[in-house]
Amino acid sequence: MKVVGVDGWRKGWVAITLDNGRFAAADAYTDIAEIFALEDVAVVGIDMPVGLPDECHRRADIAAKAVLGRRASSVFFAPPRTVLEADSYQEANALSKERFGIGVSAQSYALRNKILEVDTPAADDRRVFEVHPEVTFWMLGGNALPSKKTWDGAQRRRRLLERSGVFLPDDLGSAGLVPVDDVLDAAAVSISAFRIARDVAESRPDPPERNSAGRAMAIWY
Repeated sequence: MKVVGVDGWRKGWVAITLDNGRFAAADAYTDIAEIFALEDVAVVGIDMPVGLPDECHRRADIAAKAVLGRRASSVFFAPPRTVLEADSYQEANALSKERFGIGVSAQSYALRNKILEVDTPAADDRRVFEVHPEVTFWMLGGNALPSKKTWDGAQRRRRLLERSGVFLPDDLGSAGLVPVDDVLDAAAVSISAFRIARDVAESRPDPPERNSAGRAMAIWY
């Protein structure tokens, strides 16, 4: 049984494939559609909002922040689609304040293109689940970790992956040119994707919240 864990980076997407819980492949893609087109994959876990709120904050993001404590800043609130579709951050922030009484962070708006790239195709693909790598690492290690951009943070994450049976080889081919933290994140997402495929994963919130279109909104781990 194959699953894929996906993380976005500045040039596209990095995907880690597991086969029965063990590393099978690492690939870099420019278009998320290439990943969603994979036919022999049971679950696609992705570190990107799946299901946008109608207003204000999703319960999934609030719950993930509560879990991570001092690492809560790694979770960005997913803005409503109307806010993301604004042409500039200034417009998005003003629109969010006008309609919902609260601004939108620059970090959230900076992800707008990737969020929107995922949102439409994910709506029609039941294999796609939202996973936040830091929540997965918290699940694996029992606590929040140092920044993944530090040596200690990266090494501790790699050890947690290996304890779960995911050994990343030194040569990742084209994916080896992707920043280390994004590769580690994709690998963590793949572990939660495998848990989803085996029906042993949990979600925050449980049950998932739904928006007005009926889309489930939850972070799985």
